[in-house]
Amino acid sequence: MTSHELDLVHHWCEVAAQAAASKKADDTIILDVGPVLAITDSFVITSGVNARLVRAIAEEIERRVKEEGGPLPRRVEGQREGEWVLLDYGDFVVHVFLEETRRFYDLERLWADAPRVAWDEALPVAPGEG
Repeated sequence: MTSHELDLVHHWCEVAAQAAASKKADDTIILDVGPVLAITDSFVITSGVNARLVRAIAEEIERRVKEEGGPLPRRVEGQREGEWVLLDYGDFVVHVFLEETRRFYDLERLWADAPRVAWDEALPVAPGEG
């Protein structure tokens, strides 16, 4: 992957993280898993306090990435159950967990060798909003 392509992946991850934050998601992180996992470059991991919020967070992420000109997910899993919604964009994967499900699977511990990517929680102000 070129430097430019990796910059785009990190941009879409930040858009996803910001979208999650706008829906009051908890403890949103971005992990650069590319060096330790060959199938994708980054994970966005976040959680919500109930299944309804988990679904709303996932929907907002998908909407916001698309609205910003980003890709559509190749696959979405777990939307109906709302315990662990996975949005697979190929180059990055978004995991939206119910809080207790996140604690159980503990992906942060599993991928502890992957560096965290800093991101700005503030959503960019769209023209005419600010």
